[in-house]
Order: sequence, then C-alpha cells, then structure tokens
Amino acid sequence: MNTKIWLSSPHMGGTELKYIHEAFDANWVAPLGPNVDGFETDIEKFLNADVKVAVLSAGTAALHLALIECDVKHNDEVICQSMTFSASANPIAYCGAKPIFIDSEPETWNMCPKALREAIENRISKGILPKAIIVVHLYGMPAKMDQIMAIANEFNIPVIEDAAEALGSKYKNENCGTFGKFGILSFNGNKIITTSGGGALVCHTQEDKDKAVFLSTQARDNAPHYQHSKIGYNYRMSNIVAGIGRGQMEVLNNRVEARRKMHDFYVQTFKDIDGVEVFSEPSEDFYSNHWLSAIIVDETITGKNREELRLAFLEDNIESRPLWKPMHLQPVFSDALYFGTDVSEKLFENGLCLPSGSNLTDEDRKRIEIVIRNFFA
Repeated sequence: MNTKIWLSSPHMGGTELKYIHEAFDANWVAPLGPNVDGFETDIEKFLNADVKVAVLSAGTAALHLALIECDVKHNDEVICQSMTFSASANPIAYCGAKPIFIDSEPETWNMCPKALREAIENRISKGILPKAIIVVHLYGMPAKMDQIMAIANEFNIPVIEDAAEALGSKYKNENCGTFGKFGILSFNGNKIITTSGGGALVCHTQEDKDKAVFLSTQARDNAPHYQHSKIGYNYRMSNIVAGIGRGQMEVLNNRVEARRKMHDFYVQTFKDIDGVEVFSEPSEDFYSNHWLSAIIVDETITGKNREELRLAFLEDNIESRPLWKPMHLQPVFSDALYFGTDVSEKLFENGLCLPSGSNLTDEDRKRIEIVIRNFFA
C-alpha cells in the first residue's frame, strides 16, 4: 500500500529543539519560564494589534476562560456558530450555560449575520440577553466581522473569536483573533503551527490577561500559604511546550504560504471539473491561511457525491474528511435552539476537506491529482 497522505500533519521547522534544550539546561520545565514569556511576545508581535496573549494548555481552555471572563454562569445563554468543531461549543456546557446555535452564510461558511440578529431579537423578546457570541473562522476563512461586530456592539454583547483554525488569516488587513473582546488560538497537532497541544487567549487589556493567567494557575491568592478565593484551573502552558511554539513561530509565514499554495493546487486541479466548487475567499477583504482546503461536490451535476470521493481517496491511503457536522445536529446538543435555514446542513452533506499539509510533496500532489482525475473521468 502507498504511504499515508494525512489531512494535516505536524510540520517541524528545525529550531524547536534549540528552545527545548535551553529549557532543560536552565531546568525551566514548569508552567512558567523564558519560553512562555517569549512565545507570548512572539504571538503579540505577529498579531500586530496592541493585544496581550496568555498561552495555555489548549484552545478549548482559552475559550473556557474567555467565557468565565465574560461572566457566563449557569443557565445563561451563549450564541455560537453551528458549523464548527465541538470544542467551540463544549465550554458553554462547562459553564452550565445554554448554547444558541446560528446557521452559516454561503460565502464564508461562517456565522450568518442575519440569523445572528434574528436570534438576539428573539431572546430579548423572551426577556433574555445572551451573555456572549462565539464566532468561528472556519478552516481559516475569516467571518464577516464588520457585520457581526456591528450587531454585537448594537446589543452590547461581547464577541469571542474562535480563531483556532485561522492564525495568519486576515479580514480587511487585520489579523483574525483581534476583533472580539477575546480571541482564541490553537496549536493542536493538526493546526498550521503546533506545540503538540496548546492554545492561547488573546486579550485587549493587561487586566484581562492577568485574570486569565491567575485562573489558569489554580487561582492561587497572593499569600505565603496556599489560599484560594476562586475556583481555578490547571490550564497554563509549560515552558517546554512553549519552546516548540517559539520555533514554530519562526516558520509561520512559510506555513501560511504553503497552505495557500495547496489551495491554489486544488483550484487548478478542479477548474475543468463541473459541479465541484473549491472553498475560496469571496473578495479581497478576506485573506485565508487555507488551513484546510475544502470542496463542495454537487451530485446533480457530477453524478457522484463527496462520500464516494472520500472512499476513492481512502483506497489510495489518502485521508480526507467530511466538513464539520453542525452542532445543532449533534445528539449532545439536540435540545439547543437554532436560528437560520439549512445552509450549514447542505455544506455538511456535500462538503469534503482535502489534504492540506504544508509538508506535502510534489509526489503527494500527483497522487491526489490522479485520484481526482480518475474519479471524475
């Protein structure tokens, strides 16, 4: 059997070990140290938006802390994009709150501003003001942040930007993760850069960052003994893991360029195949890192569906996956309210994510192209 072509595998740059060795040599292996401080500074400089960053054990941990900082409590309601990975919605349940799911719009596949307004007005009519809005930049594609922020500001609801998939993406030349009250980044093994596991909370004030660091280190009060006045969490990133991140930041721009070139490869490959649409920026306002390249297969035109294509890839040991199954269709959230139509459902039914790694070779691309050509022949 041919070697495995992964959907999105880790891609080391080579300098990560330098930072790890420095941590070992200095015996800085705890959740503090020069690599933690340096990684946070590296991210802040990259985002270039006068933000403060706290690096944490996971993007999910960052989202949980963001909800806590937005004062989300038991039985509160939080608006969340439906078309996303479950990690965008699960922290709502951690807080004992209730998710209100919002459909996508077809251009960016992200939160539909029209459905967002409908949901807010509906909840206000019931005497409830949602405590926060979680918008996701799906597969690296920026959401329509101007419209979403305008609605959120109109109703004075804080926005949490789930940019776990969108480090290096921009909307109107501003980095994703810097628009909302809080931004979320992920450094999971399949992301555009990785620390094996890890994430970051992007804040706009030092006070918000300090609170996040306090909560992420077990909320220990300033006392010579162990004293705790609030519930804390073990969410801080270690100095070893942060060292991997420092090395990865050195190659981030190259990784974005490589992922965008994979997107261009698919645009070229599918250009003469009727009924297949490659997920692309709707205008020059949007700049996607194309963390994952994705397509929509119109079975009424092609005579074939995305599941058949997935299985054809699988026969050649090539990984591809359906788009995220919307949260309002998940059994665990079957009782949640949903606002919108069926955009996200149709995307899920017909969409497929394709191998997008920055370390794919010309030989890998040739194998992928041969499967596509043979399948649609």
